[in-house]
Amino acid sequence: MNNENTTMEYLFQVERQAEKILLSKSEMVALDKSRNSNRMAIRALTNSKNTEDKIWMAVGLSLVKVSVEKAKNMLQADQVTLNNRMNILRSNIKVDVNKLNDMEYKEPVKGLFLNPLTRKEMQAMNQVLGTAD
Repeated sequence: MNNENTTMEYLFQVERQAEKILLSKSEMVALDKSRNSNRMAIRALTNSKNTEDKIWMAVGLSLVKVSVEKAKNMLQADQVTLNNRMNILRSNIKVDVNKLNDMEYKEPVKGLFLNPLTRKEMQAMNQVLGTAD
């Protein structure tokens, strides 16, 4: 009986971890949609031939009339927040995937924590390889 309880608890923990990963992925999809909408709105405001100095903007459930520059600034600040949240989710999901692999006694995903080379590292590699920039 004790062995069955331990097995069930183990399976519940594995399922909880998998659900956490799936929830993070769905949150990333939602954030990406918001980011894309913000990007399109910023682009539309930038390319707009609007001669008015104020526009209507949806803020939460309310419509507010704000200046074009203030609307752009608000959207850009929101874009920065969304980008930061996406980066946090991306790094957390890597840790969660490795934790799930550990729980399932699988090897960690190879190359999951790779970072791109910095400019100095690329210059050093080009120098070693004899290629010019």
